[in-house]
Amino acid sequence: MALIGDKEYFKGIGEIKYEGKESDNPMAFKFYNSDQVVAGKTMNEHFKFAMAYWHTLCGTGGDPFGPGTKNFPWITANDPIKAAKDKADAAFEFITKMGFDYYCFHDFDLVDEAATLAESEKRVQKTVEYLKQKQEASGVKLLWGTANCFSNPRYMNGAASNPNFDVVAHAGAQVKIALDATIALGGENYVFWGGREGYMSLLNTNMKLEQDNIGRFLNMAKDYARSQGFNGTFFIEPKPMEPSKHQYDFDAATSINSIREYGLENDFKLNIEVNHATLAQHTFQHELQVAANAGMLGSVDANRGDYQNGWDTDQFPNNVLETAEAMLVLLKSGGLQGGGINFDAKTRRNSTDLEDIFLAHIGGADTFARALLVADAVIQKSPYEDLLGKRYASFDSGKGADFVKGNLSLTDLSDYAHSKNEPEQISGKQELFENIINQYI
Repeated sequence: MALIGDKEYFKGIGEIKYEGKESDNPMAFKFYNSDQVVAGKTMNEHFKFAMAYWHTLCGTGGDPFGPGTKNFPWITANDPIKAAKDKADAAFEFITKMGFDYYCFHDFDLVDEAATLAESEKRVQKTVEYLKQKQEASGVKLLWGTANCFSNPRYMNGAASNPNFDVVAHAGAQVKIALDATIALGGENYVFWGGREGYMSLLNTNMKLEQDNIGRFLNMAKDYARSQGFNGTFFIEPKPMEPSKHQYDFDAATSINSIREYGLENDFKLNIEVNHATLAQHTFQHELQVAANAGMLGSVDANRGDYQNGWDTDQFPNNVLETAEAMLVLLKSGGLQGGGINFDAKTRRNSTDLEDIFLAHIGGADTFARALLVADAVIQKSPYEDLLGKRYASFDSGKGADFVKGNLSLTDLSDYAHSKNEPEQISGKQELFENIINQYI
């Protein structure tokens, strides 16, 4: 393990190893065996697990009712560059001890924003130079970068959708800085999340202009990145609301429509977040399937919500049943296109030990690994595929096949229906499908 910094932050914690499901060691993987081959690829290749800079290193547990509870030892320096280097040391120590290969960041997760754009850019550039050293020494890579164009008060009315062009231009400059950083670090992808790209009231909103401006902005960003040699994929991350009342990237279907409307389909895919899916009154697996159907299943932000709380709680994933159904979508669609599994999740406000960060990521990785094994077993060993095929067998031959091929008219359908008796009532066997999943957990 290569650590450039002179301080070990996670003392007493070594490299996290796979020990199998019989292990009682809380600091070991029970299901995530990175080299195990499942459906033709190693688990490491399926998942490309990544650490989220913001929650893991910056989230100290503050909420609307109280300040942070976590005293991170890498948040002590007054000098912003020294603080950024300390945070990077902690980041790469954690990532390498976890055995992960990737990380993700917002621009001002890396280093504190300055009073001016010029100074902010200098800070990011200096931090990027240090991160390059960390990457070279450890072999860790950047899965994706992004710009935080939602936290600063200047973005209270949006970034690319802001009614004030000066704010739109500032957002463009900030995205350029983040793109430059991503490219310099060899980032494999770049993400746009419209945290304030939406509205609170239609009474004071020109929705058409705002959405068109977002389309123009995304095309500008794409063109700039391509001109700088960036060959990766751009991701849109859907979310329905919170912080805005209604965000323009409401869900996968809405985002896909926007991507196509603004001519971005050759460069953009989706980054699906579990908790965002449930906030949109969908399921994680639904959003994955919608993206996969469109050829836009790019990446995943892994977390979960709370069934009793109607907001984005960003808890670590632990629902094997839900994740197994999602892994069925992943395997049947050929996997993620360019991205990986980023743990956009945070330990709870009262989980204040540094080891809790490891325990949370271990549990998250094991949940996805166990779910992958379940999904593969369902496909390989159970009657699941045959049952699903039989349910749609009427489209495999005869008039059903002609319909699928587009060879029938409405009159043809009518003539066929008149020639038949009342259609047979055929059970959907939902409970059987559910039982098959449970059988392999």
